[in-house]
Amino acid sequence: MRIVLTGGGTGGHIFPIIAVAQELRKQAGEKNDVEFLFLGPDGELEREAMEKEFVPMKKIQCGKMRRYFSPLNFLDIFKIPVGFFQSLWHLLVFMPDAVFAKGGYASIPVAAAAWIYRIPILIHESDVVPGLANQLMAKVAKRVAASFPGSEKFFPESKVFLTGNPIREEMIRDDMAGGKEKFSLQPEKKTILVIGGSQGSRVINQAIVTLLPKILKKWQLIHVTGKKEFESVVSEAGKLGIKAGREGYKVFPFLTKELPYAFAAADLVVSRAGAVTLTEIAANKKPAIIIPIKGSANKHQEQNAFVFSQAGAAVVLEQENLGENILYSKIDQIIDDKGLGFELSERVKRFYNPEAARLIAGEIAKIAS
Repeated sequence: MRIVLTGGGTGGHIFPIIAVAQELRKQAGEKNDVEFLFLGPDGELEREAMEKEFVPMKKIQCGKMRRYFSPLNFLDIFKIPVGFFQSLWHLLVFMPDAVFAKGGYASIPVAAAAWIYRIPILIHESDVVPGLANQLMAKVAKRVAASFPGSEKFFPESKVFLTGNPIREEMIRDDMAGGKEKFSLQPEKKTILVIGGSQGSRVINQAIVTLLPKILKKWQLIHVTGKKEFESVVSEAGKLGIKAGREGYKVFPFLTKELPYAFAAADLVVSRAGAVTLTEIAANKKPAIIIPIKGSANKHQEQNAFVFSQAGAAVVLEQENLGENILYSKIDQIIDDKGLGFELSERVKRFYNPEAARLIAGEIAKIAS
């Protein structure tokens, strides 16, 4: 069985792709008859992930479809047909039995080429409200996997099925003591994990740096800044007399294999509202403060956050309300109130379906046969 994987641009696309590929290999067992090819942008995140999983990859041009004015729109519009013809060639050479498209602009040329060859396509939607790419691809897809109840209404009833978000098995480590030891943190002290997604978050980073002196008086912190923000965060913390790696402040540009330990160590997570990060929070049963990106495409982060808030599964703060006193008071309230922390962790775990990768992999195998 040959499967083409496509998507990319963020960890929210790549990590679910990896989770499903791992499950397909697991289901193949000793037969080991699954071959993969990844088609998408040649980014560092994509390269590292595919190399780790021994998945060959071919770069294609990917034109991003922005819903706002940008000079890049005029350049990217020419990338779309180039990516389409590149996809036609790579699919002709590899000739897969099915395509698994995670969504995003990188998936569109591959899905269009697969439709030309009548190769069956399964797409997966992570968010409550689907992005433009998945809405377009649903027209040619054979099956559509949705993550949230209510998302099904955006897709043809005959194609859609509910799965939840697939995450890698290694993302769950129910060992707080081991997590704190991994980061050389004090075992008796409460720990906060701050993570802004694979791209980082300037708004969250600035708010946390401002609060560092107050936070570190009571707690310890694992701070994942995003690669673009790392140097400025370390510099600003230094101006406050706080050295990275010391005094209970562990700061990183990005975490991959260490991220499960960070979740395990955390008593509280402060995060953006990307669907995969929310699923990782749910899988690890962590109380969370989530801060959706204002004005994200289709308002998908705001919609994700709304669903969690309505279920009482997380505390939601809007960016414009991210004042120093409000954020600190919410952190203090959740960490100090054991009952509230327990309630949040119990409610949030309902948003994780451990069978998600298995369900998607099984459906891919069906359409590929």
